[in-house]
Amino acid sequence: MIHIDLSKQILTLKQDHKIIKIYQVSTGSNGPGECNGSGCTPRGKHRIRLLIGAECPINTVFVERRPTGEIYNAQLAQNFPNRDWILTRIIWLTGLESGKNRGSNVDTLRRFIYIHGTPEIYPLGIPASHGCIRMHNQDLLDLFGQVQNGTEVNIEE
Repeated sequence: MIHIDLSKQILTLKQDHKIIKIYQVSTGSNGPGECNGSGCTPRGKHRIRLLIGAECPINTVFVERRPTGEIYNAQLAQNFPNRDWILTRIIWLTGLESGKNRGSNVDTLRRFIYIHGTPEIYPLGIPASHGCIRMHNQDLLDLFGQVQNGTEVNIEE
């Protein structure tokens, strides 16, 4: 199970109620919230819908859940300064609570909310994303190897 604490900006991986690892993250700069287009991180019970990028090298750049063929580096960052970098792996979430984070304009899956990699120069521990949960790439690789489709994810303040 994954637990994400929005107030502390941490992701905790648990197994059999024991803490396996705690990672620092960055969630939505607009705070918690479920509405489509809000830029907020959705709260509540979720599960992993899909794991994307297992065979890709670290720093692979994704657009619309597909690798672009680019590998993130300083020159690429300079060429595209306003790009929202989705790197290395994607853990795509789906909500489990109808009307809260599933269905209509609050659907986590249709909002494309992921746990994904971010450039190492981006700060963690502060809300700064467009609603997703950002992690540094090595931490994401570690997490990715310990979860599977269907793993529970609880996001709360």
